[in-house]
Amino acid sequence: MSDREQLKKIILNLSYEKRLVKLASGRESDFYFDGKQTTLHAVGGFLTGKLFYEAIKDVPGVEAVGGITLGADPIATATSIAAHLDGKNLHAFIIRKEPKGHGTGQWLEGRKNLPAGTKVIIVEDVVTTGGSSMKAVRRAEEEGLVVLGIVTLVDREEGGRENIEAEGYWLRTIFTKSQLLS
Repeated sequence: MSDREQLKKIILNLSYEKRLVKLASGRESDFYFDGKQTTLHAVGGFLTGKLFYEAIKDVPGVEAVGGITLGADPIATATSIAAHLDGKNLHAFIIRKEPKGHGTGQWLEGRKNLPAGTKVIIVEDVVTTGGSSMKAVRRAEEEGLVVLGIVTLVDREEGGRENIEAEGYWLRTIFTKSQLLS
């Protein structure tokens, strides 16, 4: 079984639920992808890192990966480790949902690895409308980083790609909803 087939199986077993939920976008849906159930699983996290790295290793100049806590945290770390195993330095970073309430009051964790102008890719567990992705892009750019694009574990195919591309960024997906549920 390929890495992709194995990860698909883990996502369907651990992350996909057929039930009514309210999404971060505010929309209601009759299904849910809880990406963290997969990305925090030993094999799921390992495969996620490998496949995310495979999806971006050809991007010229990329130096770091990260996104908004909590969904991006295990993905960024796993991708960074996968890159290291391939002999590449690709740092991970975390964007807080609000600035740290004490100490430096920073928005970004891993800051010392990210001088101004660092070229980064935003990572996500799930994209619906692209709103969270664009929030991460804006915060990263406000911190002086250069965002090259976005990669997600699952694209729910509910307008996220179109909204992200309308803002001038690309979106690469490990899986779309259609690919997972076909």
